[in-house]
Amino acid sequence: MSKISRRQFVTAGLAATAGVSGLAVAANLGRRFGLVPPDSGGIYGPGETLTYAAQRLFTRHSLAREFPRSMISKVPFANDMPPLNDAFKRLQSGAFADWRLSIDGMVARPESYSLADLRGFPVRSQITEVVCEEGWSYVAEWIGTPLSEVLKASGILPQARYLVYFSIDPDWWDSIDLADAQHPQTLLAWAMNDGDLPVAFGGPLRLRLPRQLGYKSIKFVTRVMVTDSVKGFVPALDPKSPNSGYAWYAGI
Repeated sequence: MSKISRRQFVTAGLAATAGVSGLAVAANLGRRFGLVPPDSGGIYGPGETLTYAAQRLFTRHSLAREFPRSMISKVPFANDMPPLNDAFKRLQSGAFADWRLSIDGMVARPESYSLADLRGFPVRSQITEVVCEEGWSYVAEWIGTPLSEVLKASGILPQARYLVYFSIDPDWWDSIDLADAQHPQTLLAWAMNDGDLPVAFGGPLRLRLPRQLGYKSIKFVTRVMVTDSVKGFVPALDPKSPNSGYAWYAGI
């Protein structure tokens, strides 16, 4: 399903259920309670706001479905990737020993972590489904460090509201709110199934958000920035972003 047709489908479905006036009322309620996504403007804004506000009001603490090991996909699908850049290849040649994840922005203690450092935090594993905007999916076991543990160690400042995360590929970055950043299933994943996270699936480090569509789980993560605003960091509104036109909040 194309980017536009999906958004038209979502908006049309909501309008059919609640009526166009209902969408407007929902958007106003979202603004009243501060539950407005950063892509709330334009023709799709009321639908995006209704989706985001409803998810935050009713499913904020819900967990994505976790599966038994017997349901792990035998051949998980690795979608196409752009050519890996020279910086990545240099790190790969050293078995990623020099890979670093920086935590900065609105935190009391900015830090830089190696993969070995991240493995020293509490570890969580989950068998969850990757669901792609394009219609395919697979189930895999993801092992990693809960992002909430790393953020707790850095000390999020009170005014912070969002998190922006960056790939080593400069074209890939995204943003989420702190509710998703601190959710127990949001992982800095460094392993998958029976081994280290393969490069084709985002290795050596991928941010895994099982409660959102797959395009929010950015591969090759190298930086996390805590902030009070995502102005300029909303792929849905950036014509240069590979995720331009997709919803900022992609809850499932």
